[in-house]
Amino acid sequence: MAEIRPEKTNPFDRHPSARKILLDPAGKPLDSPAFAHIFSEAAMRGHDLVFAVGGHSGFPENWKNRADLLLSLSRMTFPHELARAMLAEQIYRAFTIMRGHPYPR
Repeated sequence: MAEIRPEKTNPFDRHPSARKILLDPAGKPLDSPAFAHIFSEAAMRGHDLVFAVGGHSGFPENWKNRADLLLSLSRMTFPHELARAMLAEQIYRAFTIMRGHPYPR
């Protein structure tokens, strides 16, 4: 994970073929199996995934319009530092689901 500044880095230019998933409170809520399906599908198609967690000001509007998915971790608001930790755990959980590991009970 790396912190980026929208005025200096553009994930759409840096990773043109990757699927861009932006975490946004107004995004689509998914359960863990549906989230794991994103990884399974990307692996099957050979796509990279780029996740971005917005700071306190959120994302530039033109990023939201270009995103492949706006994803909500919760209807509640969290500090972006905590959202990054929650995203990392959900990514770990997705891989355990894909591998049939008992962790995500």
